[in-house]
Amino acid sequence: MVQTSRGFRRKTRNILSKTPRTKGMTPITHEFREFAVGEKVSVVIDPAVHYGMPHMRFQGKTGVVTGKQGRAFVVDLYVGNKLKTVVARPEHLKKAF
Repeated sequence: MVQTSRGFRRKTRNILSKTPRTKGMTPITHEFREFAVGEKVSVVIDPAVHYGMPHMRFQGKTGVVTGKQGRAFVVDLYVGNKLKTVVARPEHLKKAF
């Protein structure tokens, strides 16, 4: 038998799919978003942009920006009781209110 794939986007058919209205590439302005250190952001993965995409387990989580790493932002967030550090590009982050 053939082994199943255990890739980064495994079991994400519904989570990382877009509605017909939002299909295609996102606006270029999403790449130039800026977040200040200490600002609250939500991880909302854009499936059209593969580069700088955080793992699917962080989809929908909210954390605090703690720094910048190249073009990406470093976000600290909790998964259960554990503090995790996620490095994600601005296309996959959204300001939380």
